[in-house]
Amino acid sequence: MAKKEHVSETPATQFLRKHGIAFSEHPYTYEEHGGTAVSARELGVDEHHVVKTLVMQDEAAKPLIVLMHGDRKVSTKNLARQIGCKSVEPCKPEVANRHSGYLVGGTSPFGTRKAMPVYVEESILALDKIYINGGRRGFLVGIDPAILPRVLPAKPVNCALED
Repeated sequence: MAKKEHVSETPATQFLRKHGIAFSEHPYTYEEHGGTAVSARELGVDEHHVVKTLVMQDEAAKPLIVLMHGDRKVSTKNLARQIGCKSVEPCKPEVANRHSGYLVGGTSPFGTRKAMPVYVEESILALDKIYINGGRRGFLVGIDPAILPRVLPAKPVNCALED
C-alpha cells in the first residue's frame, strides 16, 4: 500500500486531463502567506521554476491572469503598456476568488470559473519544467511550460521585476 499520495481532482486537474496534458502532482504543507518560497522549499525546487497565478484587473475592472516566476514581481506599468491598458492592479482576494473559482493561495490558470485573458512572463516559456498551482492550497502540478500558449492561450509579456 505504499502508493504515491494522490490528491483528489480539482477543476485544474480535470482541465489538464481533458486536454491530454501530462503533469506530475506535488502536494506540500501549505503555509498561510508563505507564497512560492514555501512551496519551492517544501518541494526542493528552484523558486524561479515555481509559477504564481495572479488575478489582476484593468482600469475597467476586467479581470486577467498573469503567470509570473515565484521569485519575481509584476511591473503593472510595463504590463499595462504591453497589453494596451491604462492601468493594471491586483484584484482584492474576494474578487479574485469570484473570478477564478479558486481560493487565493490555490489559484490555478487551468479550469477557471470565468474565461480570462492570460499573460505569461516570456522567460517562463524557456524553462524545461514549471510547478504551477493545481487548484488547491498546498498542491502544485509539474508541467512543460510550452503547453501554456496552446491550451490557455497565454500571450507572452515582459513585465518581471526582481523580487
